[in-house]
Parts: sequence; structure tokens; C-alpha cells
Amino acid sequence: MPDPLELLVARLIELATLDEATGMRRLPPERELCDALGMSRGTLREQLAVLERLGFVTRTQGRGTYLGNPPFDFVRTFFAIARVLGHLTDDEFSESRVLLEEALAEAAARRATPADVAQLRAEVDRMVASQAAGDSAEAQEADVAFHRRLQSVVDNSVLQFLHEGLSHVLRDDIAARRLAVAEAREATRTDSIHYEIVDAIAAGDPAGARSAMRRHFGGIAPGARSA
Repeated sequence: MPDPLELLVARLIELATLDEATGMRRLPPERELCDALGMSRGTLREQLAVLERLGFVTRTQGRGTYLGNPPFDFVRTFFAIARVLGHLTDDEFSESRVLLEEALAEAAARRATPADVAQLRAEVDRMVASQAAGDSAEAQEADVAFHRRLQSVVDNSVLQFLHEGLSHVLRDDIAARRLAVAEAREATRTDSIHYEIVDAIAAGDPAGARSAMRRHFGGIAPGARSA
């Protein structure tokens, strides 16, 4: 049975008009919505407030209320709070991110264009050069950019939401792992593993890309993984 919010959104879509200036669906005024939905103003406001917190509704002073695409804030908050409450553990987050990254690498090997491969390789070049120069912060930036570039190659919004939530929760762990690898003087070698991922993607080898990503997260140094 559909969730009440799902049913409400379905009706809101029917009642909304397209704002040509923004390309967003604009909702009618509250009074019109209440009449059309057979809902009290208080109940409507409560439901719209929930949708707004989830990021599906935006209100602009003087312009109206719109249905829109949610940002990543909700999934980040959900994962962060679930972690604090102990419903989801650090080990589960770490394992989920590895599995997700492997899937992204495999899919990228099927979809990447030569331009995508060049951009991925450029991020690895920046990562390795920065680490060799002792600029760990820049190396981490390049590492994050590399994995986000994989997302853009695959272009799957569901996976992107999951990745953003997992990466947000694991941001401190990622930084700590990179530091541990650097202190073990394995950072440059660990970052270089990204070249194997890029090579497999360039060759259109999904299994090879997944395997290379697994080696990357397995780490060169025992007990350590890079970002």
C-alpha cells in the first residue's frame, strides 16, 4: 500500500504547474491546495513541512512553493544519526562503501568515454604528484575528486545518493586511513593503484576494474586503506 506522503506527492504533481523560468513544478496557493485535496490547512502545512525537511519541497519568499530535486543533506543526516544511535556500525559503513566503489568501477568500465578516462587519469596524476610533494591535503582532494568522477561516469542518481551519504559519514575515517598510509610511507604506492583502476576502465574490462578497486581498498600497507 502506498505511503500517505507518496499519495500526497502524486496529487501535488497533478495540481502543480510548470514554472518555465526555473523548470520546476510550482504548487498552487495553500487555500487552493486545501480545497483540491480536501485537507485542513494545518494538516497540509504539516505534510509540506515533512517534504521540505526531506528536500522535496522548497519555499521561496514572494515566489511560491515548488516541488524539486532533493539535495544530499537528508541522506547524510540520516546515515549520521543512525550511526550515532548505533543502528548502523562503522564496519557496515566501510564495507558498504567498498562494495559500492567496486560496483561503480565495474559500471564505469562499460560506460566511460575516452574523455572520461582522461579526466580520471588526470585526477590520479594530481593525487600522486601531490602526495610525492608532501601535500597530503591536495592528494586527498584529488582522491575524493577521482571517486566523484567515477560517479559522474556511471551517472546513477541512486548510487550517487548512497555514495554521498557513506562518504560523509566516513570522512574522518577516510582522512585517518590516508594519514596512516602516509605515516607508513606507502601513500604514493597506494595512490598509484588508482592507475590500475583507470587502465581497466580504459580497456573496457569490468571485472578488471572491480578487482583493481578491491585491491585499492584492500590497501598496500597492512591494516590501512586510502580514500
